[in-house]
Amino acid sequence: AMGSWAAAPWRLGGCGGLHRAWRRAGSSLAGGGERAARLSDLLRSSERDGAPGEEAAAAGTVLLFPGQGSHFVGMGRGLLRYPGVRDMYRLAEKVLGYDLLSLCLEGPRAELDRTQHCQPAVFVASLAAVEKLNHRQPDVLESCVAAAGYSVGEFAALVFAGAMDFAEALYAVKVRAEAMQKASEAVPSGMLSVIGRPEANYKFACLEARRHCELLGIENPVCEISNYLFPDSRVIAGHLQALKFLQENARKYYFTRTKMLPVSGAFHTRLMEPAVEPLAEVLKCTEIQKPLICVYSNVDSKKYMHSKHIQKLLVKQIVSPVLWEQTMHSVYERKQGTEFPYTYEVGPGKQLGAVLKKCNLKAWRQYSHVDVSEDEEGNLDADVTSHSTPDYVLPALAFPRSRRCGGEQSP
Repeated sequence: AMGSWAAAPWRLGGCGGLHRAWRRAGSSLAGGGERAARLSDLLRSSERDGAPGEEAAAAGTVLLFPGQGSHFVGMGRGLLRYPGVRDMYRLAEKVLGYDLLSLCLEGPRAELDRTQHCQPAVFVASLAAVEKLNHRQPDVLESCVAAAGYSVGEFAALVFAGAMDFAEALYAVKVRAEAMQKASEAVPSGMLSVIGRPEANYKFACLEARRHCELLGIENPVCEISNYLFPDSRVIAGHLQALKFLQENARKYYFTRTKMLPVSGAFHTRLMEPAVEPLAEVLKCTEIQKPLICVYSNVDSKKYMHSKHIQKLLVKQIVSPVLWEQTMHSVYERKQGTEFPYTYEVGPGKQLGAVLKKCNLKAWRQYSHVDVSEDEEGNLDADVTSHSTPDYVLPALAFPRSRRCGGEQSP
């Protein structure tokens, strides 16, 4: 049978999208065909039935989808025994033209680290993690009220929410990743992770770095904030000479720690403009619908409203800073005394959980991670872990380990 997304009772739309993708791929696998039910219907039925996970249903759940920096060799190994996951990777191989599963499980790391490979890899692994969550805790998906994805993670969030078809979204991710790889190779540029003191003025520091580049003879230099992670943490991206200037003058600008990220380009800045048109063209040919649940945009930290809105902002996102800190405030903003939702990070790594802890400690206390690496057979709860994220995760986020390309959550 087809993956359980197609026949799952939760039917939040990602299932319908996958069903359409399978039909277009010529698969003989069967699955439920009707359009996804509205979330309000699911919530009402959950209340009526008194289904498992009543606490999660009452508070609602939020799914967070990670970005490129979370990937690692071996991811996906813990997902293969769940219905439909191998089929997802088979379809991915047809769309991409190479064996993504083999690359994820065996590497080589240098190939997985390439932007053109790791973005599709994280996209598929994250949706495969949703399949695992659906198998183990379907009530979590039934009570989902919102989703957000970090950069490329937005595509997975939109597929889950029924706005995009799995295969079409994966093809868009492929085009996006290849275009960003090409753009990054055109100019010597990079990304600098910064932790600053409260008085740090990041924009002024970027302005002075650009002036320094102009003195060096660089025309129209780029140096700007590309990622807002959490209070006192930013990623600055641009020409390498500008980033070197900031490192050398870190004390002047009240930066307590700086670290160059092992990525080849200045993602989410105007140096990515060559990647805009290829993605815009493919999205024009992509069927996009209004999400069945709230999905928040990286560009303005607000909910996507309709299909044209999604198409416009997914393109704009390539050259705009990722407003993740602001997005976390939007997702978890609530009246005093209102219970926080249960949050699940679906996909490789726990970086978004570590960031959530810095943005909103109360929300983080309801956080769990759905692991994508190898897990113990038969121990059903070993790899859906609660909020006890190790303290080392956050330094790893800002200062990535060598096995993670752009260990910073970037494209």
